[in-house]
Amino acid sequence: MNRLFITSLILIGLNTAQYGFAADLQGYKDDIIYLQLDENAQRNPIKHEEDIDLQGIENDLPENNANNQDSKTDNDRFSLDDIFDKNKDDVIDEDTLFGKIYHKKITRTDIPTYLLREELTFRPEKGPVSKVQFYGAYRGSLSSNWNADDKSFTYDFGVGQVGMIGKFRNTKNDFKILFNPVPRSGMGYMQNFLSDVYIVNSSIPHHKVVLGYSRNQVGKEGGTSTYILPFVARSQIARTFGNTRALGVRVIGNYSLADYNLALNSSDRYFRDWFPGAEFTGWVDLKPFGRTDGRYGNLTIGGGLNAGHNKIDYAVGSFYVGYKYKKLWTNFEYAIADGYNGINLSTNKAQGLAYTIGWKIIPQVQIIGRYDRFDPNRDVGNNNRTEYTAGINYFIKGQAVKLILNYVFCQNEAASDSHRIIFGTQLLL
Repeated sequence: MNRLFITSLILIGLNTAQYGFAADLQGYKDDIIYLQLDENAQRNPIKHEEDIDLQGIENDLPENNANNQDSKTDNDRFSLDDIFDKNKDDVIDEDTLFGKIYHKKITRTDIPTYLLREELTFRPEKGPVSKVQFYGAYRGSLSSNWNADDKSFTYDFGVGQVGMIGKFRNTKNDFKILFNPVPRSGMGYMQNFLSDVYIVNSSIPHHKVVLGYSRNQVGKEGGTSTYILPFVARSQIARTFGNTRALGVRVIGNYSLADYNLALNSSDRYFRDWFPGAEFTGWVDLKPFGRTDGRYGNLTIGGGLNAGHNKIDYAVGSFYVGYKYKKLWTNFEYAIADGYNGINLSTNKAQGLAYTIGWKIIPQVQIIGRYDRFDPNRDVGNNNRTEYTAGINYFIKGQAVKLILNYVFCQNEAASDSHRIIFGTQLLL
């Protein structure tokens, strides 16, 4: 059977099963779990073009850290035994496609890992591309919400994405294309359809130059990939000021004691305008324990600025401290804005902070908690919102197959207090 045909059927089956599973159980929403790459993570050395680890290249960015068979007869065109049980002994065989997924060991949770990485990686013999990896992602949730006036039960299809990571032949240039086929409320279809479209050049030691449409590092969590978030929803400062993409050029530096991410972009968001103005986004991380081989854990102290013009002048400053030691990780982030350019453009002078702590009970199970306070306008009194979140993550296959359970209590000075129970799932293929 043609390998690509089998793989396509598996993708459809897994996505259908996951969608149904989410609709029967769940709770929600859109880069550990730790909001940066593990400092001790190994990088694959680039020796030969065919040995390049495409996912490793992608994981180095701050926002992330079967042979073809002959044609068969009509009576033997498709057999479930090829997927589950080749020798028909009622045991899932490790050399079948499902068996490879079932027996795959994934322990890291600080980077996204894709279940069908090997099966969906292709190496064309000719053409400008020497290697390409296709992948897909689903993240959705069911939530029960209630306050003094209302009760509701909702399903949120948070993320449904398909994309590819590739290597240009005989160069140090790689590329990524990511699509959002699921429409987003309040936006034209094509405005949200393109998620990532960029080229990465790795010619300069310790550096990567990213050219194109990519995630903007507005705050630590606001610039983190959705696939490695510890909670269903981002903190209030992250979802208000950050979680955006911009068209421009980024220079990313990575050293043992410091990292930096500097970008010059168009201030447009979601292709609403071509070039309404320019913006600068910069972030610097200091890593005091970067040369201690993790003996004292990993400490990160960082800060950044996002400033530009898009009909208004805006500026957002952020400060971050994160620490990880063995099973424990914790972080604190504060942000203040004099106008901001997030999903929505605003002249408000807002500020907020979030403190998060997590503990791995066992490698597959993690308990987490967050205190999250936000003032949407410092010129207006009695309008603060405070969210208290407790949760548990169950990593069935690392970040590739994950279950998330969150309880959120929101104290709102300008409205009724509310409660939410959210059950979410994530699947990376």
